[in-house]
Amino acid sequence: MSECLHVSELPRPEPVALDDTCPECVVAGTHPVQLRLCLVCGHVGCCDSSPLKHATAHFEATGHPVMRSFECAESWRWCFVDGSIV
Repeated sequence: MSECLHVSELPRPEPVALDDTCPECVVAGTHPVQLRLCLVCGHVGCCDSSPLKHATAHFEATGHPVMRSFECAESWRWCFVDGSIV
């Protein structure tokens, strides 16, 4: 695990999740495999193992660089820009 400049720029405390599941999957009628929380705005999106990869799509649309797992008992974070766990 490493630190990146994007982690130090995150809001503290982290944002509250805007949903309890991926809203884009609900609209599309698909099932998220695992959920990710944007640590800039609180958007909840599905992981890249899900059919529509909404967490990555959120990064691509917004540029919000860091997300964390939104699964129980997981706390790892991922920086899309650096391509690493942070």
